[in-house]
Amino acid sequence: MSTVTVLFFGDVVGRPGRKAVCHAIPKLKAKYDPDFIVANGENSAGGSGITASTLHKLTSYGIEALTSGDHFFRNKEYVGVVNDTRVLRPANYPSTAPGRGWGLYETRGGFQIAIVNVMGRIFMEALECPFLAMDRVIHEIGSKTRVILVDFHAEATSEKTAMGWHLDGRASAMVGTHTHIQTADERILPRGMAYLTDLGMSGPYDSVIGRSAEAVLHRLTTGVPARFEVVEGHELACGVVLRINVESGKAESIERFQVPLEGDVEDGE
Repeated sequence: MSTVTVLFFGDVVGRPGRKAVCHAIPKLKAKYDPDFIVANGENSAGGSGITASTLHKLTSYGIEALTSGDHFFRNKEYVGVVNDTRVLRPANYPSTAPGRGWGLYETRGGFQIAIVNVMGRIFMEALECPFLAMDRVIHEIGSKTRVILVDFHAEATSEKTAMGWHLDGRASAMVGTHTHIQTADERILPRGMAYLTDLGMSGPYDSVIGRSAEAVLHRLTTGVPARFEVVEGHELACGVVLRINVESGKAESIERFQVPLEGDVEDGE
């Protein structure tokens, strides 16, 4: 039976995150020989959104599709990427919003896979119910492919876990993003879907989820607003390797990775 191997990177945070994935991809390619590479690009442009420049850089490294989340429309340069077929915004935004919430992509072996982006509502924006949105998207995908990979960009672990049970047997994998801390609960659910609550951040870990610890602590201890800049230090590329059976759409394995940045890497090279 045929399988596809997919690398899925967690939230790429600013230049440090871009450098980390640039360094990690050749190493992971040599080890896993992936058929397709996906990353959450939500924070790739200075920590907020995706721009034409960061899209070009990330795809030049070998990333073939970018998911996003709550920061996507906050960067005014979204207009330059929102209609690019490689970029997804959450599927539960209103239908009047530009962009698309899912896409069909062809893997290196010629197989069709669907990538879906959806956003949670607990402590997040008041969008369409993500559970009902996923029901709609799966209906839209129909018989186009059995391989369906979902990025659930959400804050609450309970909401992510609930979505896992909601999609088990109907999607091949559901991975969480947004909280920037990689969880250790990877598993294959009873009906064959690979699950992980959060992929973790691809970015600087000498920080508070990618931002200056000093600025965040000042905000927390004084209540005074502060600008949270992306910092550098202890960069890691985090995510998972997924192996999916093409005929059944069921996951065969899910494996977490953390690849440290070693040496100096030119962003965009």
